Amino acid sequence: MQNRFWPFFALAITCVLSVISLIAPVRATEGGVDVTVEITDLRNTRGKVLACLTSEPRGFPSCGNDAHSQQLAVPTTSAGVLRFRNVAPGTYAIALLHDENDNGRADRALSMIPREGFGFSRDAPVRMGPPSFRSAAITVEAAPVRQTIRMRYML
Repeated sequence: MQNRFWPFFALAITCVLSVISLIAPVRATEGGVDVTVEITDLRNTRGKVLACLTSEPRGFPSCGNDAHSQQLAVPTTSAGVLRFRNVAPGTYAIALLHDENDNGRADRALSMIPREGFGFSRDAPVRMGPPSFRSAAITVEAAPVRQTIRMRYML
């Protein structure tokens, strides 16, 4: 990555993680299937993992604009596997934040660089900001879905 793009990239990731950190209680729909997420590469067991499953492309990676989203906040000591229950058929994307100090927000260094880990469904690549909904999208149909998400850390 070229040095001139680094501030833009760091700011974009920081904004995304700040929105994810506003996670609310889980809202599940009736009659769907389970989406199971295996989390890899957590660097420690401090804090919580905040997870967001959304079907709203315009709001991704936030769940804030999706009334049908599901959100979880799980202590990292039991966050090896997360389960979104009763997910209706459709197209979704998942975003994770490792809130290491359990303060409910994404911490930053130099006001821009994320200090805490993040990850996305389909291990969507992070370039000059968060991945698009399309690159992280998964399809939920009649059978349960399983995803492995690798946590990434900038610092």
